[in-house]
Amino acid sequence: MTRRLIVAGVLLGVALVAPGRAAAHVSLLSATPEVQSSLDAAPTQILLRFTEPVAISPSAIRVLAADGTVLSGVARAALGDLVVIAPVSGLVQGSAYTVRWRVSGQDGHSPSGVFNFGVGVPAPPPTEAVGAKATTWKDDLARWALFASLALVIGPLVLRLIVLRGAVPQPLERRFHLVPTFAAFAILNVGIAAFVLRASNALQLPLPDLLYGDLQPFAEKTRFGIAFLALTLGFGVVATLLVFAWVADLHRLRLPALALSVVLASGISLSSHQATLPNSSKASELADWLHLVSAAVWVGGLVALAFLVWPSAPALRARAFLGFARLAVGLVGVMVLAGAYLALVRLPALSDLWESEYGRLLLVKLAIVALALTWGALHHFVVRPRLEAGEQPRVRPSLVGETFVALAVLLLAAVLTNASPPETTTTTTTSAQPSR
Repeated sequence: MTRRLIVAGVLLGVALVAPGRAAAHVSLLSATPEVQSSLDAAPTQILLRFTEPVAISPSAIRVLAADGTVLSGVARAALGDLVVIAPVSGLVQGSAYTVRWRVSGQDGHSPSGVFNFGVGVPAPPPTEAVGAKATTWKDDLARWALFASLALVIGPLVLRLIVLRGAVPQPLERRFHLVPTFAAFAILNVGIAAFVLRASNALQLPLPDLLYGDLQPFAEKTRFGIAFLALTLGFGVVATLLVFAWVADLHRLRLPALALSVVLASGISLSSHQATLPNSSKASELADWLHLVSAAVWVGGLVALAFLVWPSAPALRARAFLGFARLAVGLVGVMVLAGAYLALVRLPALSDLWESEYGRLLLVKLAIVALALTWGALHHFVVRPRLEAGEQPRVRPSLVGETFVALAVLLLAAVLTNASPPETTTTTTTSAQPSR
């Protein structure tokens, strides 16, 4: 019990410390026009109010048109340096504009921020600010780590609660406690990293300055920001349930932790292409959620089989393998059907498969999925009958191989999530990136 409490304390400490930001500093209190607002008439000035007096340069506020033209004049401070004002001209009805600002606080730090507003049109999300960078391999890696962590929460819990119901050896039970608990805390920290990376693409700041950037518009005015907040709060609850289930031997708490994790996965789908692009629908959102959850159970279950059950419980190997094999048939069916539907939605023409970057990435993913399905079929039609006959074939190396192929599928899924599908309708935005 003491060891469990120590490990649980370390996990809670990491979760609390890792997201921590720098000490209190000057921050934006309000803006006129309001952040991410839509106006009936073009403003003649931009006014920013801060929590503390600030020092400014003549270009402390820049208002940018879609083509990058600067429409603002020299900035000035007012009201005891708590307010910064810049005149603006040349704004026209029916267009959106980006405001980029940067000031210096009395503590020597230089907070900055970005937001959009529209004149007669809705404001694009701050991720589509003029000058925002596209997603990079760092965003892909963070998204993949999020998918993998989700799989390591859901998959082992499904294997333990559905396939291996009842008592199991203590070493295996301990691993079934540890892996989902660590993975739940990993989701918290990986989610923070993914959010900060996405914000940095729009803010255009190096990491040291990003600590003092205004992230509020990204957290409150974008789908991915709202999803980030929901995932952070939700998986905080999941992690707490799993810690109590482990420390206090309250195994029944793992079931609500699993159910909540499955529900929270919908937040990822609601901030993806399937919910934000013009031809998205409730059906595409549902299909994306089913695709994600079934993939998470499949990948996480394979990890649990290869790295938890096989080394810790030889007597349960056949039971776990056969039970998961039956479950995997349904999982693969859901994955394939949902994935095929989403491909039809995202690719309006067959030629998009080889003519667009998104389509080519999808082809690579399909090739890896085909390899994984072939591997799974080998297990189902060759290994399963031998286990049912009481034989003990050498399965673990093959399970490990299939696991790494499944993780590669998640990596391609992460890259596709951040890639831009072919356009289905003509829209006018301040950036080529899809709204998320």
